[in-house]
Amino acid sequence: MNIEHLDEPRLLFAKGTHICPQRGIAEYGVFDQSQETRRNAIYIGGVGTAHCVELLGKWVERCRGVIAAASDVKQENLRLPFCGFNRDSGFGADINFSTDLSRSLKNSEVKEILDIENRAERVQKAIDYYYENIKFLAQNRHVDVIVCVIPEPLFKVIATEERSSEDTIDANEPKYEELNFRRALKAKAMPLGKPLQLMRQVSLDETKTSGQQDDATKAWNFCTALYYKSGPTIPWKLEQGTAKASSCAVGISFYRSRDRQTLSTSLAQIFDELGNGLILRGTPVEIDKDDRIPRLSSQQAHDLLIVALNEYRVALRTFPARVVIHKSSNFSEEEIDGLESAARAMKIDAVDFVTVMDSKLRLFRDGNYPPYRGTFARLDEQRHLLYTRGSVWYYQTYPGLCVPQPIELRIVRSEESPSFIAREILGLTKMNWNNTQFDGKYPVTLGCSRKVGEIMKYLTESDTPQIRYGYYM
Repeated sequence: MNIEHLDEPRLLFAKGTHICPQRGIAEYGVFDQSQETRRNAIYIGGVGTAHCVELLGKWVERCRGVIAAASDVKQENLRLPFCGFNRDSGFGADINFSTDLSRSLKNSEVKEILDIENRAERVQKAIDYYYENIKFLAQNRHVDVIVCVIPEPLFKVIATEERSSEDTIDANEPKYEELNFRRALKAKAMPLGKPLQLMRQVSLDETKTSGQQDDATKAWNFCTALYYKSGPTIPWKLEQGTAKASSCAVGISFYRSRDRQTLSTSLAQIFDELGNGLILRGTPVEIDKDDRIPRLSSQQAHDLLIVALNEYRVALRTFPARVVIHKSSNFSEEEIDGLESAARAMKIDAVDFVTVMDSKLRLFRDGNYPPYRGTFARLDEQRHLLYTRGSVWYYQTYPGLCVPQPIELRIVRSEESPSFIAREILGLTKMNWNNTQFDGKYPVTLGCSRKVGEIMKYLTESDTPQIRYGYYM
C-alpha cells in the first residue's frame, strides 16, 4: 500500500488565495467582488410569526457588523470572528431586511396547525400557510432570498426523521409516502424564482445556546449561504493551473420517489471554472431484481450527458476538453458505453470514470488523532482511499465528533493519474457554499446531487426544475 498526503487545495478570492473560506473572504473579499455584473446589496424577505420575524431582524442587524469568535476556543483558525456583512467588509455588499420585506404567520394559524392530529394534514397545512406568504413576497416585494423561520412548537410537530439510503430500494420495506416539510416547501415555492432559507426559531434566540453553534460560526454559514443564493454570485472558486485544458465535472446519483417504489437519476454538473452548478433531472431507471442496484441504460446515459454538455456549451460557448464523471455506485458496461458515445458525439478528447463511495476500511496514525485530511492510499490500480475528513493541520485539531470515514475512489477509466483525480475530488469537497468549514466529505458533484434528489422527488413531471443549486441547498 502506497500512502501520500495531498496538499490542501487553495481557493481564489477577489484579491488573493487561501485554503480557508472564512479567512479568504475576510482578508481578500468574495471572488466576484470585482465583477461589474454583481450587486452591492441583497434584500432578504422573512416569513414566520411576529416574534420570529423580530428575532430575524435582530440577527440580520448583528450580521451587518463584526461578531467576535467564541472565547473558549483554543484553535483560533477553527473559529474565526465574523467579518460583518456590509459594503466595506469581505462581502462587499449590504444586507437589507425590514418589516416591509416580511410577512407574519398568525399565532391562531400556528395553533390551528398544532391542533391537527393527523401528521400528513398538519404538515400540509403548514406548507400552505408558509407558501401563501412566500408567494406574496416573491410577487410583491423586491427580495432576493426568503428566510422562513419555524417556531419551536411548530417545528416539533412537523419535523421528519431521515429514512434510509436514497440509492437502493428494499423490496421488503413497508410502503409509505414521504412528506418532508422542508423538501416539499422548497419544491412548491420553486416556480416563484426565489430561493428559500429555512431556520428554526431557536437558532435566532440569543437566550438559547445549548446545542447551538457559536454566533460567529453561525453568521459565517448563514451569510455565505444567503450571498450565494441571492445569485448570480459566487463567494470563492478553486484555484486552477493554466497548464490543464478546460474540464467539466459531472455527478450522477439516484433518488427515490416519495412512495419509494421507483428510482430516478439526478445530475449536478459543475459547468465552468467559477464553480457554477447546473441541475438536470434524469429519468426513472430499472432495478435489477437480483442485486437491487440502480443502473442507467446505455441510451439514458447517452441522453443525460448530451443534455449536460449542450448546457455547458450554452454557458461557455464551447465544449470542455475533458469530462470527469463521478457516480455513487459502480459503473455498468452499458453506462460506460452510453457516456462514451455521448462524449464522442460532442468531440470530447478525454473522459474519466470514477466511482465515489464510502469505505469500511480505516487507517490509523500515531497518537490520539485520526489521519490527516488529504491522506491518500493506493490499494491497487483501481481502488484508492481518500480522507476528505480527518485531522486538519490548519485547524490544529480534528474538527469532527465521530471517527472519520474515508471515501473509496474506484477509477474505472482515466486519462489522468490517480493522484490528480484525488486532488480534483479533494478540491470539489470545498465547493459547498452552505458551509464555510472546508473539510466536506463528498465532492460537490455528488453532495449536490443528493441534495437535489431530496427536493426533486416533490416535483411533478410537468414542473420545471430550477437549474441553480441555490434552490436546493
